[in-house]
Amino acid sequence: MELNTRQREAAHAGPAPLLILAGAGTGKTNTLAHRVAHLVLRGTAPERILLLTFTRRAALEMTRRANRIVAEVKKEVRLPWSGTFHSIANRLIRKHAKRIGLAESFSVLDRGDAADLMDIVRHERGLSKSEKRFPRKDTCLSIYSHRVNTQRPLPETLSLMFPWCADWEGELTGLFRAYVEKKIQNQALDYDDLLLYWHAMMQDEALAAEIGARFDHVLVDEYQDTNILQAEILLKLKPTGEGVTVVGDDAQAIYSFRAATVENIRGFEKQYQATVVPLEENYRSTQQILDAANALIGKSLYSRKKLGAKPRYVTVADDEGQAQYVVTRVLEARERGVLLRNQAVLFRASHHSDLLELELVRRNIPYVKYGGLKFLEAAHVKDMLAVLRWADNPQNRVTAFRALQLLPGVGPAGAARTFTRFESDAYAWSTLQTGAADLNALLQYLAEAPWQGQVQRVREWYLPHLERIYDAAQVRAGDLQQLEKIAGQFGDRATFLTEMALDPPQATGDLSGEPYLDEDYLVLSTVHSAKGQEWESVHILNVADGNFPSEFSTGRAELIDEERRLLYVAMTRAKSELHVIAPLKYYVAAQSRMGDRHVYGAKSRFMTQAVLACMEPVAWGEAAAPEDVVVSGGRVDVASRLRGMWT
Repeated sequence: MELNTRQREAAHAGPAPLLILAGAGTGKTNTLAHRVAHLVLRGTAPERILLLTFTRRAALEMTRRANRIVAEVKKEVRLPWSGTFHSIANRLIRKHAKRIGLAESFSVLDRGDAADLMDIVRHERGLSKSEKRFPRKDTCLSIYSHRVNTQRPLPETLSLMFPWCADWEGELTGLFRAYVEKKIQNQALDYDDLLLYWHAMMQDEALAAEIGARFDHVLVDEYQDTNILQAEILLKLKPTGEGVTVVGDDAQAIYSFRAATVENIRGFEKQYQATVVPLEENYRSTQQILDAANALIGKSLYSRKKLGAKPRYVTVADDEGQAQYVVTRVLEARERGVLLRNQAVLFRASHHSDLLELELVRRNIPYVKYGGLKFLEAAHVKDMLAVLRWADNPQNRVTAFRALQLLPGVGPAGAARTFTRFESDAYAWSTLQTGAADLNALLQYLAEAPWQGQVQRVREWYLPHLERIYDAAQVRAGDLQQLEKIAGQFGDRATFLTEMALDPPQATGDLSGEPYLDEDYLVLSTVHSAKGQEWESVHILNVADGNFPSEFSTGRAELIDEERRLLYVAMTRAKSELHVIAPLKYYVAAQSRMGDRHVYGAKSRFMTQAVLACMEPVAWGEAAAPEDVVVSGGRVDVASRLRGMWT
């Protein structure tokens, strides 16, 4: 794709600090890829370019596009330092491991393993037997993660994000201190530690200068999603800003719950005295959709796609009417030739699609949902990975406990005894006594054999246990075959396990082709999971106060602003059709429908006059002629309704 004037200005800019403010759908990936290619063609060695992204897929796509551009005038290039913040951190930590007191073979815990380790420490400290209910392991891990990534004191983190846990400040401090000690003892880093260690390394002036000197240019994608640690790492890498390019959109900053701060991108120009290049020509949506999005957020995006229908603001009676409306419109669009997979239904929270999913099943409409359980969170997948992770790091107590408890009759106490004996024998595989000769032999094989074929060997060992432990073993076995295919794309076990922890696939199809669902399927997704995607037609559910914005975000102005940005992200996923749906009432619980217990939904505060002026109002189904009231002689007969309540 050729560059427009602004894109070309950004791609060809000099080495001075540069901020590319790329609005939704304005071709930021193409622009950044051209900038990488331009640097290479102007003589920068590819190995001296550091490209930081937020997903492995984004890094691969950026590299692929840059290669295609460069290949037009010279041979293919490799960008060895292209990857996510966490994967680059992992490489640098391993490179300098001895210098910072780590073994090069340290393990990276995924979130599930980290939560299990937190639970072990929680239990050891007697917190699982408290008289008052102590936070569960996942909540403890979330508190820990938010505190370290924001660098806020624990009392502030608790007050702002976890007020119901504030009474446990002292116990949580002790828990987190013991958790850190346990990780050091196990030579294991969790996901957050990768940034913490990199950040700590950059506080040493000599080491920071050494790492910074490796790179002439540092490019950061999605800069609005960075947290304070990442911003400070960037500053230590290039204190003057020379060679730094960041790309992002402050209007798409929607990850504060992951400790991202929009202030990083808003303060970049002043901090680095940077040149700012705004990208405002949108290549995705019609102007009618952009008019509504601009009115919502205060941007100036424009499109050459002038023809199109106004977005619809659809009022429906309730969530059942909402489901009926969506299914009706989706099938109508399909008849017009819009494939199901080119249509999406987006929602603020995963459970908002519950009733719609029931209707899709009833109408035999296939769909895929993003924002729920991820592939690697499935218990049977984690079981198989635990065996591989233990083989990779014999000191990894968490994965050892999971692997040992796959054996019949082995519980936590038995696993602890086995691991303690193994630990006293200096973690020598030849001394391991699990009580299962086949597991002993498997682990010794994994310690010595080449990588190719290891996952197949583990899968074959695990299948009898899968059939014994879980229902629907045949279906689950298909996931394990997909995991084996994914593993085949990596050159060694350590890289495979690290990448699975740092950037896990959303589903089995992410790294091994499209998941088989049907000839076609509708996409259901939370808005957070939809960021970066696009569809011809988009339906947004439950755009009413309490849902959009979420009731949990109405207490602080900065959270309301983020909710507005979240709706903006949802609206700008649409290419040609946009349906914003507002139910008039919500049932309190599914079982209460017989009694008609419900609350009325207030119009979303984001649906201002300016936004609604850009939309076509539609009342659909019961919302067009409500059955709650009796109309007689042009007047609303409320008295009859009140009398009827007591007959």
